[in-house]
This record gives sequence, structure tokens and C-alpha cells, in this order.
Amino acid sequence: MNEQNIRGLIEDVREGKLARRDFMTKMVSLGLAAPFAGHLLLNAGIAQAQTPSAYKPTKRGGGGALRVLWWQGATLLNPHFATGTKDQDGSRIFYEPLASWDKDGNLIPNLAAEIPSATNGGLSKDGKTVIWKLKRGVTWHDGKPFTSADVVFNWEYASDPATAAVSIGSYKDMKVEAIDSHTVKITFNKVTPFWATPFVGGAQGSIIPKHLFEAYKGAKSREAPNNLKPVGTGPYKFTDFTPGDMVRGTINTSYHQANKPFFDSIEMKGGGDAVSAARAVLQTGEYDFAWNLQVEDEILVKLEVGGKGKVVIIPSGDIEFIQCNFTDPNLEVDGERSSIKTKHPVLTDPAVRQALSLLIDRASVQQFIYGRAGIATADFINNPPRLRSTANKPEFNVDKAISVLEAAGWKKGSDGIREKGGKKLKFVYQTSVNQPRQKTQAIVKQACQKAGIELELKAITGAVFFSSDVGNPDTYTKLYSDLQMYTTTMNAPDAEIFMNQFVSWEFSTKANKWQGRNSTRWSNPEYDKLYRAGEGELDPVKRAAMYIKMNDMVVQDHAVIPVVSRPRARAANLKLRFSESGWDSDFWALQDWYREA
Repeated sequence: MNEQNIRGLIEDVREGKLARRDFMTKMVSLGLAAPFAGHLLLNAGIAQAQTPSAYKPTKRGGGGALRVLWWQGATLLNPHFATGTKDQDGSRIFYEPLASWDKDGNLIPNLAAEIPSATNGGLSKDGKTVIWKLKRGVTWHDGKPFTSADVVFNWEYASDPATAAVSIGSYKDMKVEAIDSHTVKITFNKVTPFWATPFVGGAQGSIIPKHLFEAYKGAKSREAPNNLKPVGTGPYKFTDFTPGDMVRGTINTSYHQANKPFFDSIEMKGGGDAVSAARAVLQTGEYDFAWNLQVEDEILVKLEVGGKGKVVIIPSGDIEFIQCNFTDPNLEVDGERSSIKTKHPVLTDPAVRQALSLLIDRASVQQFIYGRAGIATADFINNPPRLRSTANKPEFNVDKAISVLEAAGWKKGSDGIREKGGKKLKFVYQTSVNQPRQKTQAIVKQACQKAGIELELKAITGAVFFSSDVGNPDTYTKLYSDLQMYTTTMNAPDAEIFMNQFVSWEFSTKANKWQGRNSTRWSNPEYDKLYRAGEGELDPVKRAAMYIKMNDMVVQDHAVIPVVSRPRARAANLKLRFSESGWDSDFWALQDWYREA
């Protein structure tokens, strides 16, 4: 089939004459790799999208059970301790924020009566105060009323260092006070252009009840029984929970939105792997929805032919990347490895980090592994478009990497491994157990061998790697290896929280129970200064330029090595209707989900 015929088929997809799935199947049958077939459509501006439905439920309940698969099972159900997406989403079934982000980056009220604005008096001109009016008539699942006291308590709880909440960065630099029973005022310590971080979105903003957690604020925070038995305001009430395996909820018949939710119960199944999760939705139809399809695109295309479900590609700012450890993971100081009191014996050499970046064959990772769901990139920030840098391009060049290492004095020894001053270029490179990640590791390892770098590959079960278990040495926030790879999610169409992963006050340490977001322990005073300036810049154009510069500082110093930008790939039953968002939890509008008749 020639190029003109392929273009004709693409136009048929654009005009609705040919189904996307049928186009993909035809291209594969002609010998074209599925990832390239998917990118032909993406490059033509044809993104995977939900088919709009004319049917919407008109009453609460009656929809039976909603069965969803999160192949990394939730390990706790307190959003303030949720270090990974699985825990954030598990909590979001039961808890709600004041507002959430839709796919277009708009704020949608949840527990708020309206979104603050200058027009309604909610936002001050000086960028320092926000007034939230709360929705009336909302009750917690145990019947207690939701009031401004709960909002104030969440600020007190999360901002207390002794609580060791992962959300502390969103709450510590402000004061929250109740104006009346259903109005709260936030006063920031400084000018705050991006004010929609506290109490907003699934990751940081979900609100827990004061009357059940007040006794556990501070040092006793981890002892609260309700860390595992949530009592929220959401569309489903807690039924039972087996950490790492199953979360169950039943319909909240007193939910504060009329005629919602549609489903009578929800079952969030954990465990397994991404391929089996995709198969259970796309091929067998056993489940309605599957999260995070980190699966080779060729496999997804074949599974879609089963006709029970479809892959939904959701634009986002998520990024699969490799972290370089700037501390020594093999030296223990005061009972702590990767201590900020140490320096990595090799990775602190900029030449080594530059060489590693040149040895990442991102194009192959995109072409042969991720396809539609992974776009080769050299940038940490990839969305929204106004925050994209134009200064960096993905480069794979083994010869150049060798030249960089040679110039820096790293010479090959008799074993073929480069060394200098008695130190060898031998690294432990870890990630979670996941076929695309293991295949990516193999691609990187092969290139590194050519350049004289030896990598020991380590794969950790996702339930461990992404857990908040302070006693487990293999959690990703500890970074007890030289290199590690995973995806970090961008949970708002703004880079402020996303880029605090590189500020010095967010070091992940034993003292903060490894809840700090900077697990590389990379530090740059200029970056810190620029980040602080960005926090207070009210001009959106100037502020965007600051985050673009921060991106360039991080990637050009190779503190991290971006691999692929990851639009969110999900599997959904053909009859399931849901509101997707690349800026919030998949459950951001769970109350609106329904199954078409």
C-alpha cells in the first residue's frame, strides 16, 4: 500500500468512515508496526477519544457493579500518605477535594459551591488570599456534616511536620481560617499565582474528616485506624480493603449530587500485571476499566481486536524518566543510606551523566515498546504546550558518549569496563516489574555495554517499589540504587508542584520518613532561587518562561534523563462512559461514570 492510500485511510478515520481500531488492524496486517500506525494518526491530529453518548442515567443506582483493575494495588487509603498513583486513586473513591481538573485544565467543583474568581470575590488582586465557599448539605459517610472545620483541620494535619504527610508542600506556607460554617479563607505567606493546589485535585487535595483523624494529627498519624478504613464524602462508601489486592465500596445513597452515582458498587482489584489487566478489559470483558496500560502497543492492538473494549489515550504531562542518585547508596550514615551527607562517588561527575543520556535510545523505546503511549523526549515538562522547551532534542549517540567519557579520563580496563581513580562505571539500575520497563532496561544496558558501562538490572514488584513502607529498602523514594526509572505524574496543568521534585527543601530523607519529593537529592541554588521566584510571579508569560528554564537546567545537567512522554493509556469497556483527565486522578469524576444500555 502506497503513501497516498494510507493518507486516504487516515482521512477516512478523521471523517468517521473508518474505525480507528480497523485502521490499526489493517496497518498491522500489512506489516506496519502498531506503534507507527498509531503515530500516523497522532501526527495527523487524530487522538483517541471517547465516543460521545446520547444516553445518560436519570436516577441514582441500578447500574450493578463497576469492576476496575489497578494492577499495582493500593496499599493505604489516606490521600495525605499516598506516595503513588495507586494509593491516590484508591483514596479518591471515598474522599473528595474542593475541586478537580477536567481534561481541558478547567476547575470543576466537588465540595466547593463555586470556583473562586476575582468576579465572585474569591480571589484577591494581590495574589495572597483565596476564599472558598463550601457546598451545603454534604455529609460524611457516617452522617456527620461536612463543614469548614474539616477544611481547616486538613491544613493543620498536613502542614504539621510530625504528621509526615506527602502533601505537606501544598499546605505549609499558608494560613487557613473558617469565616463561617461553610466558608474558608486561605492566606498565603507570599504572592501565590497558582493558588489551586491546596484542597484541589486527587493527589494533594482530598479532604479527610476532622472528627475521625483529629486524635491522630502529628506523631501518631500512622496509627489512625481510618488510614485503612476511609470515611469520606464521595459517591461510594467503604466496604472492605485488602492492601495490595482489593478495595471495595458500595453506593452512597446520600451522595450530594442528584441522581448519582450510577453503579451500585465498585471493586478496585490490584495485583497482576498490565498485560493481564488489558486483556481482562479488551479481550475477555471481565472488567470495565484498566489503569496504566504500560504494555507494548503491538499487544494492545491485538487485544483490541477482541471487540470487548478499547484503548483510550489521554494527553497528559506524565513522564517516564531515569533518576541519577547524587548521594551514595552504599554508604550508611547515621543509619541512613543515600544520605544527603554523602556524595555519589561517580554520578556526581557531569560527564558520566551526559554519557548516560546519550546512551538512551529513546526512538527505539517509542517505536518498539510504547507506540501511542510513549513519545520520545529530552524534556521533563512536555505538557501543557505553553511550558514546552525548544532547546532540547533526544539524542542517541554511542560514539559521542564514548568521546565524552574518554575526555573526562574514564578509560577501559582489562574487563572492558571504564574506570578512573579506582572507581568503575558499574551501576545498579532499578525499576518496577513491568515488561515495557524491563525491555527499556535491556535497550539501555546494551548501549551502555558498547560504551564500557556495566549495568546491573534490578526489578522490584510494583506493590513494594511504589509503597509507603518506611521499613522497606526497595521503595522508590529511598533510591537505594545508582539509577532508577519510573513515571512521575503531573497532576495539574501547572508546573509548580511538578517541578518541586528538584528543590533542596524537598530532599527525601529518613527524618521526613522518605516523604520528600526530591529523591535524587540533586541540588542547585540557582534552581531553588528560580523556583521561589516562579512561586510569586503573577505574569503568566514570565512564569511559563521560568518553568521552561527550570526544565532546561534539570535536563541539561542530567539530574534526570527523560525517556518518553506518556499520555495516559487506559482500557475501557465499549459501553463504559467516563470523563477522562490527564491532570487529575482517573476517579476525578467517578460519580459520573455509567454503562450505556
